[in-house]
Amino acid sequence: MTQNATGNSSDGFPTEGMELTHLLVVSDVERSSTFYRDVLGAELYREYGGTSAVFRLLGTWLLLVTGGGPTQDKPDIVFAPPPDPHTVSHEMTFRVPDCHAAYAVLRSRGAEFVTPPVESAWEVRCFFHDPDGHLLEISEARGG
Repeated sequence: MTQNATGNSSDGFPTEGMELTHLLVVSDVERSSTFYRDVLGAELYREYGGTSAVFRLLGTWLLLVTGGGPTQDKPDIVFAPPPDPHTVSHEMTFRVPDCHAAYAVLRSRGAEFVTPPVESAWEVRCFFHDPDGHLLEISEARGG
């Protein structure tokens, strides 16, 4: 597979017009919508009857859905929020120009951080959770 100058694949995937949506399973769409809108500044695009909400966040689609059992197109798959916020299978990282400033803004909006920003030679970063325990990170790159 090769990619052309626009980042599209020459064999048809990915191709022009495609976008990526990040899906998070949450226990309460309204509570999570409030968090993503009011704390992270996501823009609500559409809601679907209290079971899902679509947001735009930093040029990315974010879909919040409540859990549910198998369906015809995923017959043996169950959607569920993370069972334990201390065990992580994925996270979203926000690259920021100033981690300490972003930390202060997000704390003022209600984000609860695991620790204050930690500095290393390569970055300054800190972690927080959404209402269902999904891990989120803010990270400031450093030279080196």
